Amino acid sequence: MGNKILEINHLKKQFGDTVVLHDISMSVEAGEVVAIIGPSGSGKSTLLRCATMLETMDGGELIYEGIKAVRDNGSGCSYADALTMRDIKKKFGLVFQNFNLFPHYSVLQNVMEAPIVVQKRDRAEVEKEARVLLEKMGLTERADAYPCQLSGGQQQRVSIARALAMKPDMLFFDEPTSALDPELTGEILKVIKQLAAEKMTMVIVTHEISFAKNVADKVVFMADGYVIEEGRPEDVIDNCQSERLKAFLSKMTE
Repeated sequence: MGNKILEINHLKKQFGDTVVLHDISMSVEAGEVVAIIGPSGSGKSTLLRCATMLETMDGGELIYEGIKAVRDNGSGCSYADALTMRDIKKKFGLVFQNFNLFPHYSVLQNVMEAPIVVQKRDRAEVEKEARVLLEKMGLTERADAYPCQLSGGQQQRVSIARALAMKPDMLFFDEPTSALDPELTGEILKVIKQLAAEKMTMVIVTHEISFAKNVADKVVFMADGYVIEEGRPEDVIDNCQSERLKAFLSKMTE
């Protein structure tokens, strides 16, 4: 591997007096699937929001493919200039837990919108690619439907297609199945598994432990704003070292 897509060094984040992330460092290599697990309130989603620059960092560095998005200047963080930022933001896509689709756009329009508006790409070419993505997601028949006419699982598959339409180098998923019932959860995990097989670089915040074990190359366990353990799934999930992780896993498998 050796080709780092993302590097986070000594990330700190606080809201008011509450420190939410303490000195978090992690990296993601090209083609790697990293699952982040941990109890609610452990800072997983905040970590993702800092990595995708939806939240500002209070300390630390953020580097995408060797380009510094955020540097630590000792007393806080400075962000790269607008032009550099625009390039960096092209490198990743984000799939939210609540889909965030445009309700007044059809499925096809939802997938086509950003490549046309943001990337200024040719409409006919974008449409062709969008239809291929919808086919891959099993949504060919639903291209002209609106989000309100879809199941939660279908909406989530549209939002994955939408993220892929931008041709990012990596995808972030924030609890992609938490808004779905168990039956629909399976269809989303299947899609993510397929992307993993195609060597798509992904960081997935999830509470699906068996999925993390089967699909991830690396599992990161967070609690109380710290990374407690990280490593290969068989080490972290099957032979965990910390009492904190043991307690978490036994709760999750009850």
